[in-house]
Amino acid sequence: MTWLSVHRGEAPLVIAFPHGGTDLAGYDGQYVSPWLARRDADWWIAELYAFARDLGATTVATSISRSVIDCNRDPSGASLYPGAATTELVPTTTFDGKPLYAGAVPDAADIAARRTAYFDPYHAALAAEIERLRARHPRIVVYDAHSIRSHIPRLFDGELPQFNIGTNSGASCDPALTAGIEAACAASGLGHVVNGRFKGGWTTRHHGDPARGIHSVQMELALRGYVAEPAFVEPANWPAPLDPAPVIAPTLRSVIAAALAFAKSGEPA
Repeated sequence: MTWLSVHRGEAPLVIAFPHGGTDLAGYDGQYVSPWLARRDADWWIAELYAFARDLGATTVATSISRSVIDCNRDPSGASLYPGAATTELVPTTTFDGKPLYAGAVPDAADIAARRTAYFDPYHAALAAEIERLRARHPRIVVYDAHSIRSHIPRLFDGELPQFNIGTNSGASCDPALTAGIEAACAASGLGHVVNGRFKGGWTTRHHGDPARGIHSVQMELALRGYVAEPAFVEPANWPAPLDPAPVIAPTLRSVIAAALAFAKSGEPA
């Protein structure tokens, strides 16, 4: 599957990238515009964390755009944030609420086909890597990597904190992992929150199983930490290029180091 990329490492850490893709899988003509269908991608997210491979991390990524199918939503279609604005398993609008489709939106059969083609294989691959590493280590971390624009009034008020840590309100991992990651973010002085607007999506909630030694956490980054965000996003200025020396890069290295330290602390001395 050319759209699915798995890099195998041996450290007790899996980093997932469900939203970094821009491939519209042949649906290009159904959208209002291909640019609009790609606008809400987690831009440059795999590049931002490329250093983690040198530390032995396993990575699982899809090149399929979240507009085709969102690999971090509940596959049943149930909202992960009841009562709050969000986008669906197969989104029909952008984050700002603008219609994605020029004509009819996908029906149940189309949604099921997209789930079979992309969502299910992605999570099967992620689960396989989790089990492979869990067989080698008594404790592993599943780190779900995301980013989003700093200002999206439909989804949240004001400016989003730079680092948004989600643990499904503490259910997806040991408190010690949360504390280690939070300390790394706090040291940056750039602003952070734990289980704020983003508490973790399907990956964090589904794959996290602390009782089995599988500790899952989501990190949602405000894009301003590694690109120059324009005041108004339009085709002429978006996506903005990756900053060659992102202000958040040292903190991300500390965050990943904290995740690895937590995972390895479960191994015999």
